[in-house]
Amino acid sequence: MMTASIAMHDDPAQQFVLRLADTCLVHAQRLAEWCGHAPVLEEDIATANMALDLLGQARALLTHAGRMCAAGETFDEDQLAFLRDERSFRNVTLAELPRGDFAFTVLRNLLLSTWLRHYWQRLAASSDAELAAIAGKAAKEARYHCRHAADWVVRLGDGSDESARRLREAMAALWPYTAELFDDDATDANAAASGLGPACSALRGAWADELGAVFARAGIEPPPQTPFRSHGKRGRHSEHMGYLLAEMQHLHRSFPGAVW
Repeated sequence: MMTASIAMHDDPAQQFVLRLADTCLVHAQRLAEWCGHAPVLEEDIATANMALDLLGQARALLTHAGRMCAAGETFDEDQLAFLRDERSFRNVTLAELPRGDFAFTVLRNLLLSTWLRHYWQRLAASSDAELAAIAGKAAKEARYHCRHAADWVVRLGDGSDESARRLREAMAALWPYTAELFDDDATDANAAASGLGPACSALRGAWADELGAVFARAGIEPPPQTPFRSHGKRGRHSEHMGYLLAEMQHLHRSFPGAVW
């Protein structure tokens, strides 16, 4: 019998932490799909290691979020990862899009890791001491992720006609989803007012400047912004999220309490 889902409350501080936790978790899941499928052995290992870094960040954040529940109610990291329904996840939609080809993967990793690194740097001064400690460690890992992804984006953009074409196609597919990274709402406003963390919009300038330098070296340009907005961090996901969760949660829900 499948394990029932858990119900979550809309505490603003907890939702703020879950947005980061879920983005790291889902991004880790997509990167892990490359294990055994990367174009060269070195990248197979590098991609798996980055997925493990993100999984570690997600575990720490989920554990912290589980302790931020209403009085008398706590959840552990496994319950929050495996027993929430799709609408309870708060990851940005960019993280859940299907794996795509290698150009798609390294460009998405660059977009997200650069965003996360600037987020971690701001969160190191959080009024929440545990969140600040998590951010301090995660920022170091994110720096490597950014360098690795940037190197590949430049190699592909400045490589063959085929690699440059694939990178341009990846840019066209991914760029519209980046707007969600910087859309503020009540959860962001609460975090900024309490000192828990920055508003998303405060990260846009540094993120755009850093990526602009990489794109110039790669010889690519992002398309113009459009009115399109994704809303994964508010629980409204793409059609791909349900399939991802079905694969990720199946074992835990099918065999509750099982240990190896």
